[in-house]
Amino acid sequence: MGTTKQQVVLHVIIQIHLALCAGSLLPSSVGAFASNNTAALSVPCLPNQASALLRLKRSFATTNSSLIAFRSWRVGTDCCRWLGVHCGDSDGRVTSLDLGNRGLESEGLDPVIFYLASLRYLNLAYNDFNNSQLPSAGFERLVNLTHLNLSTSSFSGQVPAGINRLTNLVSLDLSTSFKLGLGASGFSGDLPSSIGNFKSLRGLEISGNGIVGSIPSWVANLTYLTNLQFHDCGLSSSIPTFIGHLRHLQQLFLCNCGFSGHIPSHISNLTQLQMLMFSSNNLVGTVDLTFFKNLGRLITLDLSYNNLVVLDGKYNSSLTSFPEFRHLGLAGCNMMKFPNFLKYQDEILVLDLSYNKIHGAIPGWAWELWDGIYFLTLAFNEFTSVGYSPFLPIQDITVLDLANNLLEGPIPVPQGSAEVLAYSNNLFSYIPSQLSSHLSDAGLFHAYNNKLSGNLSESFCGGPNILLLDLSENNFSGSIPSCLMENVNGMQSLKLRKNQLHGEIPDSTVAGCSFEALDFSSNHIKGQVPRSLLACKNLEIFNVGNNEISDCFPCWMSELLRLQVLILKSNKFFGQVAQQIQEVDLSSNNFLGSLPKDQWFKNLRSMIFSDPNLSSSINHEVPGVAITYHYSTAITYKGHEDTNFAKILTALVFIDFSNNAFNGSIPTAIGQLGLLHGLNISHNFLTGPIPSQLAYLKELEALDLSFNELSGNIPQELASLDFLSMLNLSYNRLVGSIPVSPHFLTFTSSFQGNDGLCGPPLPKACNNKTVPNLVSSKKKSTDIILFLFVGLGFGVGFAIAIAVAWGIPVRK
Repeated sequence: MGTTKQQVVLHVIIQIHLALCAGSLLPSSVGAFASNNTAALSVPCLPNQASALLRLKRSFATTNSSLIAFRSWRVGTDCCRWLGVHCGDSDGRVTSLDLGNRGLESEGLDPVIFYLASLRYLNLAYNDFNNSQLPSAGFERLVNLTHLNLSTSSFSGQVPAGINRLTNLVSLDLSTSFKLGLGASGFSGDLPSSIGNFKSLRGLEISGNGIVGSIPSWVANLTYLTNLQFHDCGLSSSIPTFIGHLRHLQQLFLCNCGFSGHIPSHISNLTQLQMLMFSSNNLVGTVDLTFFKNLGRLITLDLSYNNLVVLDGKYNSSLTSFPEFRHLGLAGCNMMKFPNFLKYQDEILVLDLSYNKIHGAIPGWAWELWDGIYFLTLAFNEFTSVGYSPFLPIQDITVLDLANNLLEGPIPVPQGSAEVLAYSNNLFSYIPSQLSSHLSDAGLFHAYNNKLSGNLSESFCGGPNILLLDLSENNFSGSIPSCLMENVNGMQSLKLRKNQLHGEIPDSTVAGCSFEALDFSSNHIKGQVPRSLLACKNLEIFNVGNNEISDCFPCWMSELLRLQVLILKSNKFFGQVAQQIQEVDLSSNNFLGSLPKDQWFKNLRSMIFSDPNLSSSINHEVPGVAITYHYSTAITYKGHEDTNFAKILTALVFIDFSNNAFNGSIPTAIGQLGLLHGLNISHNFLTGPIPSQLAYLKELEALDLSFNELSGNIPQELASLDFLSMLNLSYNRLVGSIPVSPHFLTFTSSFQGNDGLCGPPLPKACNNKTVPNLVSSKKKSTDIILFLFVGLGFGVGFAIAIAVAWGIPVRK
């Protein structure tokens, strides 16, 4: 898959656990208050309660989300009947306020909320308070509060001291986000030790990178805790032994922090545990799975992504209290063989054994025993055989991931339905017939980089509802089935890169096309780019590079307003390039004449202004599962051909006019493209000086003007380009001294072929007495590659790579 396995697996499992334990964090809140509210409907809310709520409503920005959340909050109506509001005690006072997960936006929490002094339940989770601090005073007035949830609401700063006085709290959630890798800051500083005085607290969940150090010692005082979670935080010490004395714990999550050391032996004393997650830390040591033999109620165990060595242990029938797992995560646990104890685990629903060193065949009993499993990943191991016939006796699985092994033979397919099927980077040689009847619910089917051959099966057409199909890097031959391009079932991504396909791309796409990405590069495809693709209004990526297509430049694609990546390189395209094009890789063609005029570059607004709302990469969310698929590409960057980018990032800007026959001067307007990261105009016939305005390109990492006829001095201002890590000005007619700066001295081969240049790093000394001033360079990085594709307006969103190549000879 085009995504980080560790993040996918942990995200899926955490979401599953959250669904299971949500009731334990808030055991009776909504239900209890709702039932109380039914008895109290005859008593309308007090005017001061309604007034406070309406003022709170006005503190949120007016958005689509707020209009929905507050549609029932109207002046003159009973606030006890408003959405998210409940009243109790038959006195018209608000006792429950649930604004969780409403997508609300505010500059800060209005203190008017503290006028609702009868509140027992307050949920503000999953809103956006713009990194504001909580009010320093006011929480102490909510003395009846038992449940407080402020998670993932973009609060920051210190936890208010007033929360310490809420002695009736049984659930406190100060966590940030469950999605991994977001780096949310959340609360910072030391957690108030007075939280340890909440003797009746049942649930405590805290996360955020601002939480550092060790688990506070006062946690040992919370002896009634049933749910303890520290996740996605900056804690880095060992797990304290006192955790083993919290005998009422049912859920213990210490995930994605920096916990180190060994797992305390006292953990085995927590006989009430149902869920134990220690994933993504720095824990060390050897763990025998029989360590958990006395935790008979344990249904979830995740030790993934530490520095542990997990052993199977010796299981025997006398271990009657051994847990019966539903969810088991042992990814990256240095396991060498398939755990034999799993033979006795017939209730497994989620199993992750990825990123281990397990070899040999997958046991046949596993497929038969877990016919009801819905998440199974055995990826990144050394399995050589599936150990079963092509059709696996599995019903209704959500994710089956066998990628990155040494599996041979036919691709195994579940007999029931499946949503995600990943077989990439194996040695599979064929796809079984009658495939379509087993793919009716598949959203993602990946089998790239195998040994699959023959014609592409029409089984992928018609019945299946595959959204993302990737059969790249195989040996498929024949032509692309016309039914695949008809796109009648909502396919969004089709990747057939690096096969042996020939013929033409079928001109059979119909209205309502849902393609977002098409990649047919590195085949033997001929003919033209089909005009029926105009029906694909959502198309963002179109790659037919390295084929034999003979066509004029597809100016008609300017009507595809969402197109961001267009790669046509190494074909037989001809004719003129439309002036509307606003992102540019026209390398290796025989374009003639001058470079585009200044106004053309000034229109490249996405190279000048950044869009804060732009996603960091072009990706696709697989519906129904917590998996993000990142589109990838390979381009020429910093002089290296076929540089692979696992993600097509949405902010790297790159212009490549190289290997053509452009003449005239370099337009000074290029200097206005302040977001530009790479500029390549090499191997042309350009004349005149290098514009000093290029020094305004402060994000520039690669500049190649070699093999032209440029003259004059190298502008001294170029030495101020702190991020420049690749420079090539060789084989021009440049003269004078090379600008002096620390990092210019590292470009030892960037100036050859210019007989008039002198000074370091060249051995030729300058004869004149004028020595350029040293330009200080506050160089931050020479190694970071931010290749960010920006939607630039081929229409509105055309972007990064237009590579139109005819294979003309390259000037040396």
